[in-house]
Amino acid sequence: MAVVGTLEPFVYDRKMSRKASGKTFSASSSPTGARDARKVNGGRRPLKRRARISGAFEGTIGYQFDDVSLLERALTHISALKGAQGRAGSYQRLEFLGDHVLGLAVSDMLFRAFPKADEGELSRRLADLVRRETCADVARAIDVGAALRLGASEANAGGRARVAILADVCEAIIGAVYVDGGYKAAAAFVERFWSERMRKPARPLRDPKTVLQEWAQARGLPTPVYKEVERTGPHHDPEFRVAVTLPEREPAGGKGRSKRAAEQAAAAALLAREGVKAT
Repeated sequence: MAVVGTLEPFVYDRKMSRKASGKTFSASSSPTGARDARKVNGGRRPLKRRARISGAFEGTIGYQFDDVSLLERALTHISALKGAQGRAGSYQRLEFLGDHVLGLAVSDMLFRAFPKADEGELSRRLADLVRRETCADVARAIDVGAALRLGASEANAGGRARVAILADVCEAIIGAVYVDGGYKAAAAFVERFWSERMRKPARPLRDPKTVLQEWAQARGLPTPVYKEVERTGPHHDPEFRVAVTLPEREPAGGKGRSKRAAEQAAAAALLAREGVKAT
């Protein structure tokens, strides 16, 4: 059988951007004016308003897109889409890409910033910087909530402030910058908004349970034992009280909205009593 061609992956050419053709779309050039603008735009908010929002957001993040549709997709939640647009028109694919770009960019920053750190320390720092809460914090810093496209139900349910959505969109923006401008542009974006967080971690690099376990092992003690002592509050919003014990030491207690949080609080209490810093 003769081979008539070779299948190659599609490669996006940045030169074929909104600037490439030398033409701009104008609603006034069509007999139906603004109606055609809405049709071309997939039934979304008018082009001028979207361009104004995108332009302001580009100023906030310090990056101007050649293909602004990438930014618009990164800011679009699936709840804002209907019919055939499906998931491909939302931020989800860009989030997948941005998640991995973020990991690489932060790993590179850490490798350069902490030349004496071992693999364990670098891994702990990386985990802290790429976790959902950190991404959501960056999203709040650049006011992602105000620029988000959400369906009415999601918006009414507080989606603009939801940590999971903010974190996902933050990663999607990184993915969009990567597709539009390449790794160098994406890494510059990450460095701009993560470098200060890298120098000043928001939480200890090791959680209290890990520190307590290492402290106990260094003294020949067994693994600390955690026991739920009490659970109070309604089913949908409980509070746990947990005690942690080690041989020949008084138990220490802690409270939290989850069992894990209560265990961390108990471990921190025991460490504090023993004069050990949870860092």
